[in-house]
Amino acid sequence: MKKPIVISLTTNDNDYQLEQAESAKEAGQRLNIDLQILYAENDAVLQSQQLLRSIQSDPDSRPAGIIFEPVGGTAMPQVAKAAAAAGIAWVVLNREVNYISELRQNYNVPIFSISSDHQEIGRMQGMQLAALLPNGGSALLIQGPSENSAAKQRTAGMYETKPAAIQIKLMKANWTEASAHRTVSSWLKLSTSKQTPVDVIAAQDDSMALGARKAFEEIADSATRERWLHLPFLGIDGVSKTGQAWVKQGLLTATIVVPANAGKAIEMLAQAVLTGNMPAEKTLIPTRSYPPLEDLAKRRS
Repeated sequence: MKKPIVISLTTNDNDYQLEQAESAKEAGQRLNIDLQILYAENDAVLQSQQLLRSIQSDPDSRPAGIIFEPVGGTAMPQVAKAAAAAGIAWVVLNREVNYISELRQNYNVPIFSISSDHQEIGRMQGMQLAALLPNGGSALLIQGPSENSAAKQRTAGMYETKPAAIQIKLMKANWTEASAHRTVSSWLKLSTSKQTPVDVIAAQDDSMALGARKAFEEIADSATRERWLHLPFLGIDGVSKTGQAWVKQGLLTATIVVPANAGKAIEMLAQAVLTGNMPAEKTLIPTRSYPPLEDLAKRRS
């Protein structure tokens, strides 16, 4: 592939997004493809501006394709259309999008999505809660941004499988350790936090789970601090060097392994350009509980 591929990720302050970058770099080196990796600082407007600059650049310097993980809730249908009209392939990571079918009918460039099933990830987290709280209880859930479809699907899936006897207290952060730390620290300053029963801390990604844990580590009263820190902590993403390592270290009780898919997207795009065959409209990557659910139940008992 003579022209580069643009990889647009949400932030460089999240372990899964950094794993996405490493996955892309490995595939790019293996396939001898030049990459331009952009980080949107969790800002949908910035991400749109970055991508439009690439699309509207001189034809000789335009990328062959754009692979991006959306920050906002819309997945940028107008930017996608502009890319396709400019002859640039368009690949969406980790998001359900309803405009891909129409673009595939109207433009002769590779256009597809690749994702894990976020609803199923949420169901798995609900089953983890059930394994840890077989007699019911309450969980503090740190959710991703409310406009983010992955966060909403993970929450919906969790409610499908968590037992009715488990009550959920929701709060929101922004997919980073720092944002979860701020959210939980602010909540701990409220008098209601002392009156809220909590048996499990669950977060929709590992970095937010760790940020929550650090907020509890800062509690001045040692007995209160230890009570919080002895609760199970759950995360999602399961990157080997972070989430899985944190489970082994005892910082997290469990995570859900969501494989990085940027490298797979590059492989599929390169194959499409080489053969002229359009990839499947949507590809789903399987996920798994770490440790397995049965081991989690045994560990808790």
